Amino acid sequence: MDTKRILCFLQDIAANNNREWFLDHKSEYQACKQEFEAGVAALILEISKFDTEVSHLTPKDCCFRFYRDVRFSPDKSPYKRHFGAYICAHGKKSLRGGYYIHLQPGQCLLSCGAYWLPTNILTSCRNEIMANIDEWRKCVENGRFISYFGYPNAGKWSEGNIDPKGFGIESLKTIPKGFPRDYEFADYLRMKDYATWRLVPDDYFQGDGWLKDAVKYLKVAKPMMDFMNAVIDDYE
Repeated sequence: MDTKRILCFLQDIAANNNREWFLDHKSEYQACKQEFEAGVAALILEISKFDTEVSHLTPKDCCFRFYRDVRFSPDKSPYKRHFGAYICAHGKKSLRGGYYIHLQPGQCLLSCGAYWLPTNILTSCRNEIMANIDEWRKCVENGRFISYFGYPNAGKWSEGNIDPKGFGIESLKTIPKGFPRDYEFADYLRMKDYATWRLVPDDYFQGDGWLKDAVKYLKVAKPMMDFMNAVIDDYE
């Protein structure tokens, strides 16, 4: 994947986020889009070796639109400033956990897990953790998981400010209503998502050598994701 070309284009679109500039440079966008899709296709193939559920996917199934929906946003910029793809067996619009790849200058990352879950599913996930806490802890408290992603709610992820690693993008300040306030593993109940991430250098995805390294991280996060998907699947 030619990420140098992709990131250069993304820098330019960030500085010239308007329809006129984009139309003048649309051929470059299309070339970068093809490069990104080639990288996503290669990643799908590698992930399929340890997660056969995603083997049927194509880049079209996974890559998000570059055009922004500005109807309800104060930012009326028509184009995104990143390329992103969600490799999920049930599709990129599914609530089910999956694998995410994100290219953006200074904010390139890999991620795995379930994001933005509605309250009813979050409640079921929390109940499942409490009911099977020993199994859950084996997924998220082993040495490699902690080394790669850290402890729950420790990493911060906000616009333009992402810590090098993390487990949980958002969390509640207190224990959710209906759960015991003195629960020993309360940090897992405060989580509003069950997603991991690793921030990587801008040149990380250049070429093909990154695939083996990316799989190393994603394989370690998969048991946590599988635990959550067993709950989420009841709602899809």
